[in-house]
Amino acid sequence: MKILFKIATAATLLTAATMAHAGCMRCDPILNISNAPVTSASGKPLTNDQVRGAIIRAGATLGWQMKESGPGKLTATLLVRKHTAEVEITYSPASYDINYKTSTNLDAGDGQIHKNYNGWIQNLNKGIAVQLSAS
Repeated sequence: MKILFKIATAATLLTAATMAHAGCMRCDPILNISNAPVTSASGKPLTNDQVRGAIIRAGATLGWQMKESGPGKLTATLLVRKHTAEVEITYSPASYDINYKTSTNLDAGDGQIHKNYNGWIQNLNKGIAVQLSAS
C-alpha cells in the first residue's frame, strides 16, 4: 500500500511540475496586425478621417471603446466579463496596425496571452476591413 501511495504522490508532483512549467495552458503568442492595407470598394484612396471613422465603427460594432491618443492613433479597450484588453491602433490612408498594449486577467507574459485575445483581434481586423471596403 505504501508503494502505491508513493507512486501516486510522485505522479501528482510530476503533473504539477509539468503544468507549472508549461505556464498558461490556453495561451498563444500575442497577435499584432502590421501594415494591413487600407482598401476601399471603389479603389479610390481614403482620407485619414475616413480610415479613422471605419476603425471606430468596426470597434464600436464589436464592443471596443475607442479613444484618440494622438494623430493617426487610437487606443481601443475591450471589456469582457473580468477581462480587459487594450491595443494601440495606428493608421494612415495606406495601412493600419493593431498592437497589444496591456491587459487584465488574460495571462499575458513572455509574449504569450490567452487565446481568446487573438480571436478578438482577428475579429477587430476583419471588422475594420469590412468597414474600409464599404467606404
